[in-house]
Amino acid sequence: MELFGYRSQGCRRALCIAGYVLSCGLLRLVFYWKPAWHVWANCTHCSLGEADVTLLRTTDEFQIYSRKTVTWVSVSAVNNFTSDCPVTADERSLVNRAIMKPELKVRSIEVQKIRYVWNQSEQQFQRAGCLEDGHTCSDIHAKFGSGLSQEERDIRRLVCGPNTIDVPVVPVWKLLVREVLNPFYVFQLFSVCLWFAEDYKEYALAIIVMSLLSIAVTVYDLRQQSRKLHKLVESHNSVRVTVCSLCALVPLPEQPHAPGGTLQRRHGCASGQGAVPHSPPGESIPVTKTPLPRSGDARPWRTCCAEDYKRHVLFCGTEIVQSQADGSGPARAVVLRTGFNTAKGGLVRSILYPKPMDFKLYRDAIRFLTCLVLLAMVGMVYAVCVFALSGEAVGEVVKKALDVITIAVPPALPAALATGVMYTQGRLKKKGIFCISPQRINVCGQLNLVCFDKTGTLTEDGLDLWGVIPSEANSFQNVHRFAAGHSLSWGPVCGAMASCHSLLLLDGKIQGDPLDLKMFEATNWVKEPREGLVSEGQFAHALVIKPGPNAGHVPVEGIAVLRQFPFSSALQRMSVLAQEIGGEQRVFMKGAPETVAKFCRPETGPSQQQPSRIVFSLLLATATHMSRRGLRRVYLQQGTQSAGSPREELESDLTFLGLLIMENRLKAETKPVLEELSAARIRSVMVTGDNVQTAITVAKNSGMISPTSKVILVEANERSGSPAASISWQLTEASSPNGHGNLETRIPVGGRGRAEVERRSYHFAMSGRSYQVITQHFGYLLPKLLLQGTVFARMSPGQKSSLVEEFQKLGYFVGMCGDGANDCGRAKRRPCALCLGDRAARRSRPPPSNRHLLSPFRRQGRAALVTSFCVFKYMALYSTIQYLGVLLLYWQLNSFGNYQFLFQDLAITTVIGITMSLNGAYPKLVPYRPPSQLISPPLLLSVVLNILFSLAMQVFGFVMVQQQPWYAQHNIHSACHPRNNSQVENSSLAPALGANGGERGKKSYENTTVWLLSTMNCLLVALVFSKGKPFRQPVYTNYLFVLVLAVQLGVCVFLVFADIDGLYSHMDLVCTPTSWRASLLLMLLVTFAVSFVVE
Repeated sequence: MELFGYRSQGCRRALCIAGYVLSCGLLRLVFYWKPAWHVWANCTHCSLGEADVTLLRTTDEFQIYSRKTVTWVSVSAVNNFTSDCPVTADERSLVNRAIMKPELKVRSIEVQKIRYVWNQSEQQFQRAGCLEDGHTCSDIHAKFGSGLSQEERDIRRLVCGPNTIDVPVVPVWKLLVREVLNPFYVFQLFSVCLWFAEDYKEYALAIIVMSLLSIAVTVYDLRQQSRKLHKLVESHNSVRVTVCSLCALVPLPEQPHAPGGTLQRRHGCASGQGAVPHSPPGESIPVTKTPLPRSGDARPWRTCCAEDYKRHVLFCGTEIVQSQADGSGPARAVVLRTGFNTAKGGLVRSILYPKPMDFKLYRDAIRFLTCLVLLAMVGMVYAVCVFALSGEAVGEVVKKALDVITIAVPPALPAALATGVMYTQGRLKKKGIFCISPQRINVCGQLNLVCFDKTGTLTEDGLDLWGVIPSEANSFQNVHRFAAGHSLSWGPVCGAMASCHSLLLLDGKIQGDPLDLKMFEATNWVKEPREGLVSEGQFAHALVIKPGPNAGHVPVEGIAVLRQFPFSSALQRMSVLAQEIGGEQRVFMKGAPETVAKFCRPETGPSQQQPSRIVFSLLLATATHMSRRGLRRVYLQQGTQSAGSPREELESDLTFLGLLIMENRLKAETKPVLEELSAARIRSVMVTGDNVQTAITVAKNSGMISPTSKVILVEANERSGSPAASISWQLTEASSPNGHGNLETRIPVGGRGRAEVERRSYHFAMSGRSYQVITQHFGYLLPKLLLQGTVFARMSPGQKSSLVEEFQKLGYFVGMCGDGANDCGRAKRRPCALCLGDRAARRSRPPPSNRHLLSPFRRQGRAALVTSFCVFKYMALYSTIQYLGVLLLYWQLNSFGNYQFLFQDLAITTVIGITMSLNGAYPKLVPYRPPSQLISPPLLLSVVLNILFSLAMQVFGFVMVQQQPWYAQHNIHSACHPRNNSQVENSSLAPALGANGGERGKKSYENTTVWLLSTMNCLLVALVFSKGKPFRQPVYTNYLFVLVLAVQLGVCVFLVFADIDGLYSHMDLVCTPTSWRASLLLMLLVTFAVSFVVE
């Protein structure tokens, strides 16, 4: 956000208050909608250091303004605190630099639940409630490891604010005021007041009732959502912890904590070790958290820990189920963030303040409404000229001019658009798809690229252990398949599989990563905690793994895990230091083949006679061969080190043990879904954290890459010690039958060559590391690679999010389908994200499959988008048809009667607006998408042409009725009662809307003709615009809509031929000859035929 400072001015404020009074509050209402105008009118610009009011502007394309008042926080009430000494032990802390002396006050603003305090040295507002990231690992241990003093903790809490994630239930009156002050309802209020002034009471009352119902439903929904969020947050706030002070351990509620405080067994690990299970927004499975290292690195602790810093952090909302002490005492933690600054607080803030959604449909709708307002202004000028020149009273002229606005701008348009989205959301809910942002349903209709996660999305959730390939005597042994009753015999491979994992024993049940669980269960060993195993006086606690009853003959009593380095997505490996009970210590490592191979001694490979470079080629070739069978590989290695060695020494000179093969089968519905996407010309891309060869195999087996296509592996590397980088291209299969690959393949990647690339069907695959290097050094190649890129493997969550943004820059509407927590970043950056079955969904029904979710997801999105266009076009055309009819009658100082308006607005348009959106989605995806812009040539041409057709028909009827031999301008009975002609003509009938006209003055042949034509034209336009195939089901399947049209058309035809005096008198209609009535129907049929063909 951008921040601007302003100072309040008394004289300006007095002038604004006078403006509020003189405008009857209208100026204040405008300032409520435009906070920037309010600040500009009341304040003068100044520096942030002198400001008492700030104006914030977002830096995105919306540039939304918000006004915040600068507040003062006093810290003088803290005991034993003087102004001449540092506030905190760390003089560089934000808290120390934010307190102004000698006043002992802090300037602050609060933006979206986050407090920002004024840093005097930096002369800017900075975020409070967080421990500074500039601390090194040793600083955190030294300064905060023993806790804070009571005075410093109180000061930090005053400056940073309370450690609460409090979401109060919004009062009903506040919700009601916000909803009523919506511009839509303000316009409704203006229209209702005008209609009451014109004695148009019936429709005004109907609008009041519908608006009150709409407001009541909206306020009720918002109130329920506020209550649910309040209860959800409140249920996690009742926590008591032990605070480590400089003097004692004090049990306190969670709220009094401040950044830098030290807790026992809570928040971020400073010492000891802990395990945590799932609790949003924590981890999805029990994971192990390790203590922050006591390294002497001068870099900040986040930089020192690189991408792996999260393994030292416990996120807010996480439940600790186990903790392991080290030699310095119980596990302790330093508070990094408090309140809404935490991960959980950020999640709550994203719910309270969602990011605005930018979709061209809504922007174009605003532009189109602006055009209708301009059209209404033209009509207002026309009405003023006509009635003023005719000598009408000023009040009557003003009412007629303002009435044009309520006619030209359809007040029910937002409600009609919301109805279509509501129906679509209901249909998706029946399919097991729950939408948290209904406005995005329309965006789903534009999807042309879907990113799939692999494991759990394209493939089954669980992994099956296919087998293990041991390596002994520098060669691979026979594959050991884990069939029923065939346990792995004792050896280093068995020891690595039994100990090298992060599994936990919780309530007598082993829990953890599914891959680790499958691997451990295959050994038939059991896991149990054992207290009191001490190794060289350094370890007071260890996990012990023992052979189970089905493990066969094992010559060792068990294995104790002394140190553990959990798996890291950044490092792509994990290691443990284990000790056979009564034996020597060993280091076991497993991880990605390309990563773990770097730690293996070359001579331990399968072929000792070959150079090390060729040995690694053989190892990787064997792994590649396995991946082509849809299998997943894990390297197993061992080494011997002492317990006190650092990790760098432990993970060196390891011996290659073999390959662990995990099988991940495709889901049965994966192929049909991808084939359906391909047929609809929706591109599919795989973005996964797995190995690139495994991802390519899955892409080929699933049909994402056709069997005849060639896959080009893109590898980019940075040269060590140099800013330069290199990029290489390699076909994943031999380019010639003999496998030598001597032929050079040239691939055009731009310009005229794009069609050639598509014809020859090349697909690019790359790893996350290569993607990062290409982004930094070969940015000009990235768009060309993305156009043909299909497999992106070993992608970190940050790289996945970056990839989404790059696709969007190329003009793609990107959707995401995933099931893991690591897909959340991509989901936030996508217009549409689909999360497959989670715990909450499984409570009521089994998790839906890809096919059962993706197909309706896309089809309903397209149907909703087309429905929005249909409803918008109809509502715009209905108001324009009525607008044209009224302006024609204004020429004779006439207008529609109240019941005529009521019939068109309520009985015709309102009912059609509700039922027109009921068409379901077409069951088949077609290979093209609906338009995304309302202001596009086809849609604009459709609206403009239908307006011209309606205008031509009404003008033709208006002129032709005056040419009929039975027409008399001042005798409304001349057509059906010729015997009364002389009597009527000699009477002093006033003109249509003269002083004595009243309701009788609205009756005329022109009024009857134009009203009947415009009313039935609204029905026919609704039928023309209600499109079916290829995005929606045919109109005849919308039984309620067809029934409504039939009944309305029958009533209109009845009104044409009824000739009932009482009915005609109430509807302000006059009798016309039967031939003329038939002519009206003929005009309508011709207009309908032309409109239908053109549409």
